[in-house]
Amino acid sequence: MLNHLEKYTIILASNSPRRQELLSELGVEYIIKALPSMDESYPSHLKGGEIVKFIAHKKAKSYESVMDENDLIITADTIVYFNGEALGKPKDKETALTMLSHLSGNIHEVFTGVCLKTKKQTISFVARTEVKFASLSTEEIEYYIEKYKPYDKAGSYGIQEWIGYIGVENISGSFYNVMGLPMHKLYTELKNIE
Repeated sequence: MLNHLEKYTIILASNSPRRQELLSELGVEYIIKALPSMDESYPSHLKGGEIVKFIAHKKAKSYESVMDENDLIITADTIVYFNGEALGKPKDKETALTMLSHLSGNIHEVFTGVCLKTKKQTISFVARTEVKFASLSTEEIEYYIEKYKPYDKAGSYGIQEWIGYIGVENISGSFYNVMGLPMHKLYTELKNIE
């Protein structure tokens, strides 16, 4: 499948092991080339999906000067969105504890923005998933943080880890979006690359 992409060098512009694993499962060959210290700031008026679409597009644009004619860049950004606030990656244990305590017993949204860029074409899209967390005890949250150290994960959790097994009551939308790459939408849009 996706044989029309064989003319491209597919570049995943992400150090995320989850995104790498998911893209590998699509059966496409790719290389990893993440630019160091990418600026992920965004205008304060942006909300929810607008934030991740802006950042994914910004990441892709930063590759323009180093792109070859046959390169296909894939960039992505994921946020957990709760009470009108974007929760990024926690900087320390205390931040992770605060984030997970807020999410406990509540519904939040996960948005992932993806940008596919060649020299001739740019396709951007956003996926949204609603996640309902069970009420978690402080002991459960601390155990998860201590054992899994979720400091590289938006919202301080990985749905594919222990906390996802015991804490996620319900999801509406793509499971893989919560992992950081909405696979169905990605596959659909890759078919549209010329």
